[in-house]
Amino acid sequence: MSEQHPQHTPRSLIVSFYGAYGRAAPGPVAVAELVRLLAPVGVDAPSVRSSVSRLKRRGLLVPARTETGGAGYALSAEARQLLEDGDRRIYAPRDDRSDSGWVIAVFSVPEAERSKRHVLRSRLAGLGFGAAAPGVWIAPAHLHEETRHTLTRLRLTPYVDLFRGTHLGFTPTAEAVARWWDLASLAKQHETFLDRHEPVLRAWQSRPDTPPEEAYRDHLLALDSWRHLPYADPGLPAELLPEGWPGGRAAEVFRGLDGRLRGAGAQFVAGS
Repeated sequence: MSEQHPQHTPRSLIVSFYGAYGRAAPGPVAVAELVRLLAPVGVDAPSVRSSVSRLKRRGLLVPARTETGGAGYALSAEARQLLEDGDRRIYAPRDDRSDSGWVIAVFSVPEAERSKRHVLRSRLAGLGFGAAAPGVWIAPAHLHEETRHTLTRLRLTPYVDLFRGTHLGFTPTAEAVARWWDLASLAKQHETFLDRHEPVLRAWQSRPDTPPEEAYRDHLLALDSWRHLPYADPGLPAELLPEGWPGGRAAEVFRGLDGRLRGAGAQFVAGS
């Protein structure tokens, strides 16, 4: 059994499992099967069960009986929408996105409901928005639909107006982007991913075999590391980023691991 890396929490790994493999299951996934499938990435049975309980409380997993009548869990409709939105982030070719404008979120929350102000800020930041001014957040225009889904799901639409637009000045757009996002922090996150997973890709590229359990382990860990990055870095246009930006290389490493390992990983999940 591999040692669990501190970045990979049991709850996050379970979400990554459902995102990559669980949606293709013919029915609910048994708890015992989740225990088997999280063991290769260092998650023990009690941690699986407690994390599943938390995801159930959040409304992302729903209890259901498996085909054999055992206890299992399926994705809620909300969770499926979240994962579908995530697919567009995780697997979209990052290099093909050009400057097609911006989506702007302008919000105002009454003082009596100020807790919603914090929720709005945290959710917009989690979607990859940058703060342009108090109550004004900005992101690449391709995030428009996902932003609508998220704000609707959280019942925050009464407090927000969304616009699409073009930056016309006065600060050069690249300088404004560097003010709206912490590019040094984003670059560091890409570099951390590369430090951890680029050697793994090189090792697999030199191997003639693909043992299913090893492939599954390395694929799930890479996905669990990568899937957060397209939210922190929302796919900013390349011409607005510093020279030598590591995001493209990180995306190539993830695509390489996904292409090399996903098929064999699915064999392990299927038990074959």
